[in-house]
Amino acid sequence: MYKTSVKRGTINGLKTTWTLGKVIFPVTLFVVLLQHTPILPWVIRLIEPVMGLLGLSGDAAIPLVLGNFLNLYAGIAGVMSLELTVKEVFIIAVMMSFSHNLFIESSVAMKVGVPFWLILVVRLGLAVISAITINLVWSGGQDIAQYGMVPVQDEHVTGVAAITMLALNKASLGVIQLAIIVIPLMVGIQLLKDYKWLDVFSRWVAPFTRMLGMKENTSTTMASGLVFGLAYGAGVMIQAVKEDGVSKKDVTLAFIFLVACHAVVEDTLIFIPLGIPVLPLLIIRLVTAIALTWIVASVWKQTDTARREGKVA
Repeated sequence: MYKTSVKRGTINGLKTTWTLGKVIFPVTLFVVLLQHTPILPWVIRLIEPVMGLLGLSGDAAIPLVLGNFLNLYAGIAGVMSLELTVKEVFIIAVMMSFSHNLFIESSVAMKVGVPFWLILVVRLGLAVISAITINLVWSGGQDIAQYGMVPVQDEHVTGVAAITMLALNKASLGVIQLAIIVIPLMVGIQLLKDYKWLDVFSRWVAPFTRMLGMKENTSTTMASGLVFGLAYGAGVMIQAVKEDGVSKKDVTLAFIFLVACHAVVEDTLIFIPLGIPVLPLLIIRLVTAIALTWIVASVWKQTDTARREGKVA
């Protein structure tokens, strides 16, 4: 069974790499080429004052837009096509970890009864607040970031051929790094599925869900979101909500937690090629998710108590 799982996971990893590579390669290629035209510098100058509030240069709008409208891989491709400081890359990574693939992942919430606008507001709000906070608190990180196998471009490249080669080089390396991360990840996910370890993980998560004000039957939804993410784990999550009879309150709390911290393995590891410390990134997501969910659960409980007391009176 192990060999079958590894084989199936490898095949899924190759398919995922092919699917996502079809996004990363052209996006990286397009952005690098666009950098060497008058269009991108003009757009950057327009939005630079706004980006400055977040501690970012105008170029940083590119990966943020790509990450939110497409996915994290497209956003990372946008980062790798730019010359940014370590601090900027870390801020972008934190923002994109809270807010990415907005339309697809937020649509999952609608399928289980959580309002689309609520998820949208929470995710974008967390992204903006986290960026402003990091910018105010952290004074370091001014060195130019180095993106794994993607070299920093020290010299200004001129000429159509040279610019094209640079773009092709960065796009190809981006896909290679994607494959190095995604294929082992897909093998791991396949093993989780085949060996029913997700069920075990759900039991481990149960005490944690109770602590955050949710019933134990929410644990499968939480576990699938934490392991697979909102998009990959959508099917598991929707099925769990239907079969386990999770209440509207509990599923809302679960999704509030998960929009801040989901796919903890994948969404952490894929930032490694950007050359930033990923442990602080994970801690920020986890602490934010716990604090936000606990606050919402406490307010919800107080509101319900006040409503019941009002009816009794």
